[in-house]
Amino acid sequence: MPHPLNDLLPASLRRSWAVDGTCPDLDLYSLFRARQISDLHRTAVIDAKGKLCYTALDRKVRCLAVGLRGLGIGAGDVVGVQLPNSRNAVIADLALAAIGAVALPFPVGRGAAEATSLLRRAEAVAVIAATEHRGTHPAATLAASTSVATATAAVTDPAAPKPPKPTKQPKLPTLRHVMAVGPGPTPEGTIPFGELLRRSDPSAFVAARPDPDGPARILVSSGSEAEPKMVAYSHNALAGGRGNFFASLMPEPASPPRCLFLVPLASAFGSNGTAVTLARHGGTLVLLDHFTPEAAIAAVREHEPTHVLGVPTMARMILDRLEQEREQGQEGAGKLPAPTALVLGGSPLDATTAAAARRAFGCSVVNLYGSADGVNCHTGLETRPGPERADGHGVVAGRPDPRVADIRVADPATHEPLPDGTVGEIVARGPMTPLCYVGAPELDARYRTPDGWVRTGDLGLLDEAGVLHVVGRLKDVVIRGGANISPAEVERELSAHPSIRDVVCVGVPDPVMGERLAACVVPVSRAADSAAPTLDDLGLHLTAHGLDRTKHPERLLVVAELPLTPAGKPDRAALRERAATHA
Repeated sequence: MPHPLNDLLPASLRRSWAVDGTCPDLDLYSLFRARQISDLHRTAVIDAKGKLCYTALDRKVRCLAVGLRGLGIGAGDVVGVQLPNSRNAVIADLALAAIGAVALPFPVGRGAAEATSLLRRAEAVAVIAATEHRGTHPAATLAASTSVATATAAVTDPAAPKPPKPTKQPKLPTLRHVMAVGPGPTPEGTIPFGELLRRSDPSAFVAARPDPDGPARILVSSGSEAEPKMVAYSHNALAGGRGNFFASLMPEPASPPRCLFLVPLASAFGSNGTAVTLARHGGTLVLLDHFTPEAAIAAVREHEPTHVLGVPTMARMILDRLEQEREQGQEGAGKLPAPTALVLGGSPLDATTAAAARRAFGCSVVNLYGSADGVNCHTGLETRPGPERADGHGVVAGRPDPRVADIRVADPATHEPLPDGTVGEIVARGPMTPLCYVGAPELDARYRTPDGWVRTGDLGLLDEAGVLHVVGRLKDVVIRGGANISPAEVERELSAHPSIRDVVCVGVPDPVMGERLAACVVPVSRAADSAAPTLDDLGLHLTAHGLDRTKHPERLLVVAELPLTPAGKPDRAALRERAATHA
């Protein structure tokens, strides 16, 4: 039996958002189907294969839904999806919703051990995985995890029976099927995804019509610091709560958005793809199977998206590439057709990057504060993101929207609300609030209050105008000789250094002080090593900005690019390892 995915919000509160129209009160496939009927030939997806309209997409979704049912997969079953951004990822999302199954997407960059852990902890019955992606073979790897011998050893001498030898149990005991997606030979022990689509009769499809307040998708946290958390979301929380967030970024009169996703659809940020862009708003997804700044720039120029969704590091890489174009004198260098908004989330957005992106893209730059755990707040189309408060208290995250998530600042110990202007833990509850953590009651106990509020672990304050400011993390500190240093605070100041394009600060082990702060820096110009700032340069800059000497970095790692996690965020664990070795 799969883990129970119980809703930790009061049922009456959850229902009230459906009754008053805050949430659509329809499952994701039904919402998508309504969009398909209203505009049969609107383009749904643009990917490496070209364009796919809503009607053609719906036919493929129906075929896959019939094929999945033929394999015995149905309502409540958890099915993993490890695919790059493509039409197949969208087909899988919608087909699983159509049969009432629960999708567990995770990016193709997740290693074999982590992918296996996610599927095992979620008790997944099947997984849809890429045959090959950038030198990895996810489908074959996952199939091997199900093929460990499970039968007991045979008795060799019937006349003198012996107890069977112990044998290994499979790494994924509940996994029954691995579906392989992509060209090339089908790995042994897998089912070809293409054949499943071709052999299924779409006319045999009957929609399951699952409860809109029931589970639809499991979001996976970035897992940059620890084992990733898995968070269960309902249809209404995705299309309603998250859909309301995106609606606020669509100017009136609202027309279907055209969204370029630079982040994986399988990430928490990417959950705004199928469920929100297509099912809720009837828009178009523009997808890259792998992010590079060159590919992103080409997609903006060719497809002219209304919204570009990424993380600040990706924006800085794009800005750097545009500057290189100008230096090389390329035709049309540095110019982009202006979207409605560049939406950046996943990590803090500094004022310097926001201003440069606003100039380059010619549009609003939206700072999105959010997480897989159930919090969302953003600066909107009009507010300029990134400015720090004069008193040093954090970065503006915007005004909370109760149609998405009501946000309070609470005492971390008592969970009682604190007065405006007081720093405390940011907590959230609203239409986008998830059901629960998956297979982890200890996380429910730690991060959910008895009345359903989500504890973010972030520190912030609400000012007198009701605007949220994010200050840092409760536990994201470097402890140097007993003194706490906030890496986020140092990163905010260093991001304004004229020689720094990108920066991440991490703690590295030290036998004397316990930890020391290391700054991992991408210089503005990588043409010569002399362009990179030195530790002394960083110290002078931080002193000029009023940062106490005890908070200055004591290690410096200069890198050409920041490594990214599969979800598109800076890989702090990898940087910490490199900085420790470099030191």
